[in-house]
Amino acid sequence: MRIGIVLYPTFGGSGVLATELGKALAKKGHQVHFISYSQPARLEAFVENIFYHEVYIPQYPLFQHAPYETALAGKIVEIVKSNHLELLHVHYAIPHASAALMAKQILKEDHIHIPVVTTLHGTDITLVGREASYEPVVTWSINQSDAVTAVSDSLVRDTLKHFSVKRPIRMIPNFIDFERFNKKPRQHFKDLIAPNSERIIVHTSNFRKVKRVEDVVRIFNIIQQKVPAKLLLIGDGPERSNIEKVCRELHVCDKVTYLGKQEAIEEILSICDLFILPSESESFGLSALEAMACEVPVISTNTGGLPEVNIHGKTGFLSDIGNYEEMAENALSLLSNNDLLIEFRKNALEQAMKFDLNVVLNQYVGVYEEMIDSHYNRD
Repeated sequence: MRIGIVLYPTFGGSGVLATELGKALAKKGHQVHFISYSQPARLEAFVENIFYHEVYIPQYPLFQHAPYETALAGKIVEIVKSNHLELLHVHYAIPHASAALMAKQILKEDHIHIPVVTTLHGTDITLVGREASYEPVVTWSINQSDAVTAVSDSLVRDTLKHFSVKRPIRMIPNFIDFERFNKKPRQHFKDLIAPNSERIIVHTSNFRKVKRVEDVVRIFNIIQQKVPAKLLLIGDGPERSNIEKVCRELHVCDKVTYLGKQEAIEEILSICDLFILPSESESFGLSALEAMACEVPVISTNTGGLPEVNIHGKTGFLSDIGNYEEMAENALSLLSNNDLLIEFRKNALEQAMKFDLNVVLNQYVGVYEEMIDSHYNRD
């Protein structure tokens, strides 16, 4: 198949999933065309069957904000025509689905018919989509797509609750590539971070308010008072300065290491004992799944799709949003009992294997084949 994938090129969950999906499709022999305003973060090297098309956004004094959606639609039309694409898979309802559907209408004028598959990832529904000015476009984009998928049952329920959706939404979860994400022997790295055999706690995110990284620090502060520990913070974002301030107030700066944005996150996860994710909103929790694949139990909130990934009392523990004291108690119950921690590590890996890339990839390929067959037979 010749597939166009429209995505955000960032380290966020939707961009990571879309990029890894495209790479996996290319390995299976499909031709994949990534379309975005910059090269996807995880598309770091030349890969056979993968093509990247950058969307150029002209700047004119007339526009206060350059019309990216229009430029994207025009680019999609150009790529479909020149590469004879058979299907578009767009990640995020706006502006990607709406731009793809605009391109689809333009292409019809030239008697070119192409199905559009839209994957919902979370904030396009739970945050952005609920803005009154965006809601009609989100609803229209979902209803006009040829197929719609969402990354968790929780997100399916949220979409049906808040939007007037007239078509079925299929749940196809995020996935994990076990060729990359697995526990690696990195004792030398662990000795460098924790020279006195301290427990290593880790958190990774985009450091936005919704991730509640301040709670991570407060949880860690309670932990380190009972168990020798170090905290690794991976990522960066608008809350970074505030987090550093909280660390100073709690006098834990010497035990906290900021690693910034990292590509080889699996190398870091391999030396960690516990992953903390106290978010107030997570449609799936891909970062938690990546940790579990590296045999790291998870302490998280019970919001969104997290309970579908992190099984309470088995792969980690779930708590209400903001209850960092309970999260710290749950963390200590694992960190102070090595036998229990080993059991949870094993359980975390077993749970993560249910989201193996090859299993989920077949679900997407099935949707693609169904859409291509039905679309071209209909047209």
